[in-house]
Amino acid sequence: MYKALTCVLIALVGITSASNVFNVKSYNIQQVASPFAQPELRLTLCPACIDIADRSINVLLELILDTGIIGSCSALCQALGQKTGSAILATVCDLVCDVVGIDEFIKMIDKADIDPIWYCEIAKMCPINDHGDAKFTKFTIAPASGPKGTTFTFDFAYTSVNGTGTGELDIDIQCPDKIPIGTGFLLEASKAGTYGQKVTVKAEPDPHCDPTQEMCEEWLPGTYNVTIQVCNGECGSKHPHSAIYDTVKGSFVLTK
Repeated sequence: MYKALTCVLIALVGITSASNVFNVKSYNIQQVASPFAQPELRLTLCPACIDIADRSINVLLELILDTGIIGSCSALCQALGQKTGSAILATVCDLVCDVVGIDEFIKMIDKADIDPIWYCEIAKMCPINDHGDAKFTKFTIAPASGPKGTTFTFDFAYTSVNGTGTGELDIDIQCPDKIPIGTGFLLEASKAGTYGQKVTVKAEPDPHCDPTQEMCEEWLPGTYNVTIQVCNGECGSKHPHSAIYDTVKGSFVLTK
């Protein structure tokens, strides 16, 4: 067990392509480097684990529904490794499944009741801080209005007194045509301090959105209402170690 865990830790450290984007829903929303203090640079397995969790959960559901592999944690997670060709995914799966038990693990996957942050916290690869906090201290949107094609910048900051747990920055935009768009960014656990973020939104159709498969935002004239949340764990999750720290709201207007 310890040898397997050591191997997966070494392999995870070697992953350099793990994304900081979490639960991505819109190509138009991009995170910009911030001039504010950021969490200190350190060797962390958390972003790589969450990248792995995103890939694992869908494949696990497919295995359960299509093949009925439900005998044990080792059988299910070994099948995951074989299906994906990744021993790392199998080992992390085993770590989580052993903690919650095979029956509960399958039940959660079947109900889509596993979020990547909680998955990696259970695997002890993302830090937990249930006494953390964060409060928004600044939020502006510029420009306040503009035509279709304008890039709007959300500039905001939050302060933490007790530090934060592994969490999410969630951006949601309610549009005049009632098609909600948004995205989420992973927030690694951080110490007390002030942290700033800038996020840009380009008001033009998403080239990655296929109208034959889903509803695509056309960016019609009108008011676009923005909600930003900073959370412990995944925003909206009902799992332990999850809570909404704070919420801010604003809006911008497309003129034509």
